[in-house]
Amino acid sequence: MNQENYSVGLDIGTTKIVAIIGRKNEYGKIEVVGLGRSKSLGVHRGVVNNITQTIQSIQQAVSEAEADAGTKIEKVVVGIAGQHIRSLQHSDYITRANAEEVIDQDDLDKLNAQVYKLVMLPGEEIIHVLPQEYKVDGQAEIREPIGMYGGRLEANFHVVVGQVSSIKNIGRCVKSAGIDLANITLEPVASADAVLSQEEKEAGVAMIDIGGGTTDLAIYKDGIIRHTAVIPFGGNVITEDIKEGCSIIEKQAELLKIKFGSAWPGENKDNEIVSIPGLRGREPKEITLKNLSRIIHARVVEIIEQVYMEIKNYGHEDQKKKLIAGIVLTGGGSQLKHLKQLVEYITGMDTRIGYPNEHLAGDSNEEVTSPLYATGVGLLMNAINSQSRVAVEVATSDQNQEEELIEDTIEEVEEKPQKTVSFFERWAEKFIRFLDDAE
Repeated sequence: MNQENYSVGLDIGTTKIVAIIGRKNEYGKIEVVGLGRSKSLGVHRGVVNNITQTIQSIQQAVSEAEADAGTKIEKVVVGIAGQHIRSLQHSDYITRANAEEVIDQDDLDKLNAQVYKLVMLPGEEIIHVLPQEYKVDGQAEIREPIGMYGGRLEANFHVVVGQVSSIKNIGRCVKSAGIDLANITLEPVASADAVLSQEEKEAGVAMIDIGGGTTDLAIYKDGIIRHTAVIPFGGNVITEDIKEGCSIIEKQAELLKIKFGSAWPGENKDNEIVSIPGLRGREPKEITLKNLSRIIHARVVEIIEQVYMEIKNYGHEDQKKKLIAGIVLTGGGSQLKHLKQLVEYITGMDTRIGYPNEHLAGDSNEEVTSPLYATGVGLLMNAINSQSRVAVEVATSDQNQEEELIEDTIEEVEEKPQKTVSFFERWAEKFIRFLDDAE
């Protein structure tokens, strides 16, 4: 297989590391050709805390995906999340030298660059600047100011901030595993791309990705990402509660949660009992499913209430910010029985489970369409889109060279428009160069 035709998404999670290899087919859908998964041993709540173990887990997942696809992985798009990620709202403006000239991309870049100069806490760095809406000379609610006249250009921004050391550690693990880093993207954004439709993003929707170590939130309205948050609790704390509450080992607690767990205690009768084998010849332990559900319910309510507080902080009760499409649950934790009903009960919002099949080809492996792989599929989509942009850029460059050969005696009357590169892409390129220099 020609490796150049394929892209790779690498999801470094708290409980699992997933590598997905795929490409876009002739119908514009994503075809997954390789899937590798390994147990994540060196990550806690989305943050790398053991470099060696993380490198080994990455290598295992990558090897499995390579064997499945029959191709070699050279570069990947990696997601960043974890409890170190936080976000804030910020307004900024620039005064243009000549109000008689139309606003162009350079003006937007200049305004974005100004936001990157914000002073952060020690050890933090701005990793994403997301424009919400613009104002031109006081005229508000402008989504695309390019081409307009005006002297003062103003915008509201959603700024995502992360710990520099945590991000560098993820980059170092990938490079040490023998793979090049093509790009870095926010995991809540990747998951949202995989499970949300454009109509939901326009109408207003909150995507909740319940992972092993963290719960990620991404809110969209009018097609724009409006709010992001990372709650430092996930499926692992539920397993931990079961382990402590039932006095059993972690492996048994995880199996209990998956096979018999429910977020709604009323669903289980008092006489429903499951027997857990005792350790090393000890007597088996009997656990009532009602008691199991009570333990799970208490922790899930805590997680959902924290997420709902973030949704309320965004201001969804305001008519203009109303989330018409409600909530979409995804991630491994979303597979917990009766979770959808509990979320609807707590928030009063319509809820559905998000499967990452929105952009996948119809004959995709059923395993890949599980909510477990939402982030991985989203990262693969990001990798494919990045590769497509590069291909377009190369094709345009070749075409321009041909035109120059034909018209080398003709003076250019207009400047050719340059490819717009987001500040996040520039930051990622700068970070990748930093890792290369540190080799």
